[in-house]
Amino acid sequence: MSKLRRQISANTANTAETKDLNAIKAKTGNVYESIAIIAKRANQINISLKEELHNKLEEFASHTDSLEEIHENKEQIEISRAYERMPNPALLATQEFFDDKIYYRKNEDDLFS
Repeated sequence: MSKLRRQISANTANTAETKDLNAIKAKTGNVYESIAIIAKRANQINISLKEELHNKLEEFASHTDSLEEIHENKEQIEISRAYERMPNPALLATQEFFDDKIYYRKNEDDLFS
């Protein structure tokens, strides 16, 4: 099991739950900034999951177009189903945000002044 999948399977639910906007705002002082941080992390998680899935499924790829070689591969289906059952990257990113597992920094306005 990959490092990412172990992280994911730790304690994240597969269903969306409502979150208190004040709790989201409390982390950065701005709701929109918090949501932007969560969205960027969700995109990172999504890219990692896609790369990992494609690498695993590439092992089963057939480079010939013969109809005889195309058959149902149970291992490939199991891998795909396992990734389908995983929580949405946005849910994972939100959980990481509330658990303080995301590093972020603010750009200061007078950084180059």
